[in-house]
Amino acid sequence: MQEDCVRRTLTVLLIALTGLVLAPPAQAAPGSTVSYETIPGQGGTPLKAFVVEPTGRGSGPFPLLVLPSSWGVNNIEYVGAAAKLAYQSGYSVISYTSRGFHDSAGEIDVAGPDTVADVSRVIDWGVAHAAGDATRVGVGGISYGAGQSLLAAAADPRVKAVAALSTWTDLARSLYPNETVSAQAVELLLAAGHLTGRPGPVLREAEAAYRQDRFEDVLPISPPRSPAAKVDGIKAAVLIGNAWNDGLFPPGQVTDFFQRLSGPKRLMLSPGDHATAEAFGAAGLPNEIWDSVGRWFDRHLKGLDNGIDREAPVQLKPNNGGTWRSYASWPAVTRKTDTVALAADRIGTGWPTIAESGTVLVTGALQGFLTIPTGVATPLIDRGAAAVWRGPVQYSRTTVAGTPRAHLTVTTTAPRTSLFAYLYEVNPLGLGALVTHKPITLTPGTRTLDLDLEPTVWDVAAGNRLVLVVDTVDLRYGGKSTIGSTVTFGADSALRIPQS
Repeated sequence: MQEDCVRRTLTVLLIALTGLVLAPPAQAAPGSTVSYETIPGQGGTPLKAFVVEPTGRGSGPFPLLVLPSSWGVNNIEYVGAAAKLAYQSGYSVISYTSRGFHDSAGEIDVAGPDTVADVSRVIDWGVAHAAGDATRVGVGGISYGAGQSLLAAAADPRVKAVAALSTWTDLARSLYPNETVSAQAVELLLAAGHLTGRPGPVLREAEAAYRQDRFEDVLPISPPRSPAAKVDGIKAAVLIGNAWNDGLFPPGQVTDFFQRLSGPKRLMLSPGDHATAEAFGAAGLPNEIWDSVGRWFDRHLKGLDNGIDREAPVQLKPNNGGTWRSYASWPAVTRKTDTVALAADRIGTGWPTIAESGTVLVTGALQGFLTIPTGVATPLIDRGAAAVWRGPVQYSRTTVAGTPRAHLTVTTTAPRTSLFAYLYEVNPLGLGALVTHKPITLTPGTRTLDLDLEPTVWDVAAGNRLVLVVDTVDLRYGGKSTIGSTVTFGADSALRIPQS
C-alpha cells in the first residue's frame, strides 16, 4: 500500500516536471529597449538617433513613430515620450538629431529638401532595422521637428498621422509679419543655429541679407519650406498644438492652415510661448498635449476606437485661464462680432511708449505658467506717440474669441513706418493686460487697411473694457519708424471684436 502511494506520488511529480520542461516560457512583461544608432539620411549623411523598441509584445512589426529634433536640440529631446509610447502602446520610436545639428552630420538647410528627405530615410531604416510597420507610420515633433513632419507628410505617402507642436506653417508670415521683421525671434534662431550646428549656404545667405537690412531677399526660401504651400499634398491625419503667445510662430498662420487641411485634423491652442505647453510631455512627464498626441496616433495608426475622432476637432484653452473649450471648426469659435468706432487721431513716429508686446519666450511663458500677462498703465501712455481708443465698459463677462481686426484709414509721411497694434483688457484703474497684438510696416501715402491681430480666446471680466493702442516702436520687432514723421488715423476707423 505504501509502495503504491509512493509510486503515484512520483508519477505526479514526474508529470509536473515534464510539463515544466515542455511548456513554453512565460511571455515577458511589456517593456522597451533603448539603443543609440547611426542612421544614413539623404545622400548617406549620418544621423544620430535614439531608437526605442517595445519588448514583450512579440516580434512585430510595430507601428513606427519618427521624431525629428527641434532647432538647436539633439536626439534626447523625445526619449522620455518615446519610452512611454513604446512601453505603454507598443510603438517603435526613433528620436533623431536633425541634419546639421549637434552629433548629426551635414549642414543646416532650414527644412530644405535634404532635411525633409531625411525623414523618409529614417522611415526606411526603421522599417528595415527597428521592426517598424511601413503601413503604420507616424511623424511628429516640436518646432523645427514639427515643420519637418508636416513637410514630410506632403512628400511621403507612407506617413499616415502627424503631431505638429509649436509648428510653423508659413515661414515668411511667421518671421516677417506684414513686412516687419520679428527681430528677437530671428536673432534667437540664428544664435542657436551657430551655437549648436553648422549653417549651410541657405542659412548663411539669409543671415547676410538680414544683417544688411534686405529681409525681403530672404522671402524666396519660404514657399518650399512652408507646409501652407504644400497643404494639398497632406493626406495624413494631422494634430496641431500651438500656444497663443508663441513668439516664433504666432497662431494666425496656424489657424489659417488648419482650415485648409482636408483630412482628419485636431487643433489645440493653449496659453504659453514657443514649445512651453508641450516641453514637459516630450520628457515623458504628464502633459495634456502629449496625452492627445498618444491618443491621436493610437486612433490613426493602431485603429483603436478611443473616441478622439468623435470629439470636437478644435480644442481651445483661454489665454488668461480656464478649462478647454470645444468647437466644431475654427470659424465656429466666433459667434458674433462687435464694432467699436475709433475717433480720428494723429501721432508722431519713432518714439517708444510703455505699450509693448513683451519679450520672446519670456512673456508667453509667464502668461502660460503663472497667468502673468504683459501689462500696461494706460493713463501713462504718451498720447503724442500712440493712439489710444477705449471701448465701452463690459457690464457682464464677455469673451474675445477669434481674430480681432483693426479697420484703419492711415496716412503716413515717412518712406517706411511701422505700426504696432495692441489690444488690452483694462480695469477701472486703467491697468491693462495684453490680449493680443500685431505689427505692420507701411510705405508713404493714405490707405485703408484691415489689420488682423493674432487670434485669441480671452475672457474679459465684468466692469473692464477693451482698449486699442497703436504706436510706432516695439523692441520685439525690427521696426522702420523714424523720429519726426507723423501718422494720421481717419475718423472712419473701427475695431471689430470677435466674441463667443
